Amino acid sequence: MEFAELIKTPRVDNVVLHRPFYPAVEGTLCLTGHHLILSSRQDNTEELWLLHSNIDAIDKRFVGPLGTIIIKCKDFRIIQLDIPGMEECLNIASSIEALSTLDSITLMYPFFYRPMFEVIEDGWHSFLPEQEFELYSSATSEWRLSYVNKEFAVCPSYPPIVIVPKAIDDEALRKVATFRHGGRFPVLSYYHKKNGMVIMRSGQPLTGTNGRRCKEDEKLINATLRAGKRGYIIDTRPLNIAQQARAKGGGFEQEAHYPQWRRIHKSIERYHILQESLIKLVEACNDQTHNMDRWLSRLEASNWLTHIKEILTTACLAAQCLDR
Repeated sequence: MEFAELIKTPRVDNVVLHRPFYPAVEGTLCLTGHHLILSSRQDNTEELWLLHSNIDAIDKRFVGPLGTIIIKCKDFRIIQLDIPGMEECLNIASSIEALSTLDSITLMYPFFYRPMFEVIEDGWHSFLPEQEFELYSSATSEWRLSYVNKEFAVCPSYPPIVIVPKAIDDEALRKVATFRHGGRFPVLSYYHKKNGMVIMRSGQPLTGTNGRRCKEDEKLINATLRAGKRGYIIDTRPLNIAQQARAKGGGFEQEAHYPQWRRIHKSIERYHILQESLIKLVEACNDQTHNMDRWLSRLEASNWLTHIKEILTTACLAAQCLDR
């Protein structure tokens, strides 16, 4: 597919750009396969380069011959374009909607980007897990690098190289992956050099209503404990949600199978609720018409500070468990 097929009007003059807290800018609007560009073509004036993939939604309004497009970006910017001519406005809006919702990943900007400068260093190799692991290996010999997820064969959301207990082989990891939601078997996230304590992450166990268990999973988790020590499983779901998950095949670690572990539920809302809360906060911040009382009311209604408090409380608990 050619991008030209989706661009009905590639250029419009005398377009006015409005952004919160910035003066209005009049200039020429151009559409390319990946960018919306607006420039006044004047010295010392900032150009707007907006990736179509960064556009979340658009709204169209018309007052006489003048059309207005309001663009809501995924980074919470709100951009208003005043476009002379209803036909030009409709064409621009239609093109933006089409270009910002392309399904094929191969049509995304990274596959078309060509640097206009000499590449001095390959960024893909600036972080090497093997080198980072050497920093841990000098402090402990109880962990190893595993390539079990090479080509993302075991877990699509994990990197190809992970750190796991040395006593657990790759075959056991594959079995544990079938017992954890999304294949997310427990892997090392942080090693506390002060006392050897660790933070591991994983998906929920697929215990289901029948109380299914996995001895390899139990062995893997217990391999992180030292003799006579207990561990903590911090579940960020409310207890009732964790219990309801069993009916859908999920669940939580049964105390009878993990006697050395104490499970703690510290509720953190799911991402879509946090996202909605953040959107309300940003909308309140962008509204320049309300007074202080109205601002504080909208801030409270967003529940953003409540969510932040819950997250910080859980983080504080994890830090206390780690450094005890």
